[in-house]
Amino acid sequence: MSNQQQEKVEQNKEKESLLTKALGVLSGSFAPIIGVLAGAGLLKALLSVLTTLGWLSPESGTYIVLSAAGSAVFYFLPVFLGISIANKLGANGYVGGVVGASLLTPEIVHLVEDGVETIEFLGIPVLLADYSSTVFPIFIAMFVYAALDKLLKKVILKDLQLFINPMISLLILVPLTMLFFGPFGTIIGEALGSLIGFLSDTSGLLAGAVMGSAWTFLTIAGLHWTIIPLAIANLATGPDPIIAMAAAAPFAQVGIGIAVFLKTRDKDLKALAASGIVPGALAGTTEAINYGIILRYRRTMIYVVIAGAIGGAINGSLGIVMNDFVLPSVLAIPAFSPIGLYMIGIGVAFVLGFILTYVFGYESKSKKVDDNYSHLVVGVKPEVVGSPLQGKVVALSETNDPLFATETVGKGVAIEPEIGKAVAPVDGVVTTLFPTGHAVGITSDNGAEVLIFIGVNTIQLAGEHFTSHVKQGDRVSKGDLLIEFDINKIQEAGYRTITPVVVTNKEEYLDIKATENNEINPNDDLLRLSL
Repeated sequence: MSNQQQEKVEQNKEKESLLTKALGVLSGSFAPIIGVLAGAGLLKALLSVLTTLGWLSPESGTYIVLSAAGSAVFYFLPVFLGISIANKLGANGYVGGVVGASLLTPEIVHLVEDGVETIEFLGIPVLLADYSSTVFPIFIAMFVYAALDKLLKKVILKDLQLFINPMISLLILVPLTMLFFGPFGTIIGEALGSLIGFLSDTSGLLAGAVMGSAWTFLTIAGLHWTIIPLAIANLATGPDPIIAMAAAAPFAQVGIGIAVFLKTRDKDLKALAASGIVPGALAGTTEAINYGIILRYRRTMIYVVIAGAIGGAINGSLGIVMNDFVLPSVLAIPAFSPIGLYMIGIGVAFVLGFILTYVFGYESKSKKVDDNYSHLVVGVKPEVVGSPLQGKVVALSETNDPLFATETVGKGVAIEPEIGKAVAPVDGVVTTLFPTGHAVGITSDNGAEVLIFIGVNTIQLAGEHFTSHVKQGDRVSKGDLLIEFDINKIQEAGYRTITPVVVTNKEEYLDIKATENNEINPNDDLLRLSL
């Protein structure tokens, strides 16, 4: 490789690192509070239903108490985000929370409510605004704080850092946030909200089709974390159309899950589908369907795109909006309006997902191979799958992930890696590569479909600490480097690196026997596939 090519590779890696780091911060910041945000949103939706039915008066003490419970996390969102963002960036979460809280102190809030537009700080005008429920100002402030905190840790004596670092940080950050970060973040939020509103108003049908068709794959890749902050920011100033358009996708997924449950004779697959239907329908959590069915049976990807696109287009064209933040589900329907029209959109998506899967099936009866895969054999042959990692061999049950532990995704073993390098276990083609870089699927020349899934819930890292050395469609030979990952940093982030290595087309083999060795090296025999 020439110096020029090497420099180009390094530049691309640096760009990828910045992108994955940004996605990691987004996901790591919202993940800790997304449950309470959705739960509080459901509570607000329930109150809306109770008041509409006349069962509860908005003036009653009961309503006021429950409304406080539902509204608190949204009102104080800058505080919670300050804590989670600072923690994610390696700074002091409580300092981050205080910076967010400073925007919501009674002195500031009362001035805003009284119509005061500006005050002065050391002779500099401070533009006042309502920062409750805002997202972008605290994000900007926390990125600056993280850099400042690193600097202070280098220059302040360790014995003094406990109280000097927070004091200096607050002394600098709170004025800067009110002077610059707050107004600038507000402008960004309003601009993005206006752009989304413009696109929705101009072509709600097109915007809805795009969101509905893409949402499943954004969620699988962890990229939906880039959209959720926009939706929450929209709710700070009014209703949000984004999640309303995307809501078609989870209902299409549930429809697919029910169809597979009714159609399959495989007990494991039926159990998997059942485990995904209930949480998907009632809570909007469809991970079991996405990872256990849609990623595994590629025909269902087409169905979820079609159903999501049509349902999203209906919601977009009818101007459906979300009034309180929720994860789309049956219980969350009251959070959207107009409810009747919204139910048409999600209902169409659900029915289409169900009918397409039930009528046309979820497995390809005849696999036609395109030019990129023309060298792959039709059918499978006996073969030996090598180890992609160096480490300790353990049972899949050690992963504590029900999809792998029950061998629903595939049959194989797991490896506790000692070195952060995953190599190709077979000769073949990279047929699946997660954008987050934590998982790769290879179809061997003999027909085995091998999935290497690095870590438990590491998709939440949004690619941080992972570097892919291949792309989908690449031809690889056994031993070729696929992925590098930083074991220490992944574990420091709170995730296990135990790696399932499974054959996903297990039903095509009479037996899949794992090695009896406890320790293994790359390319050593790991799985023996027989017919």
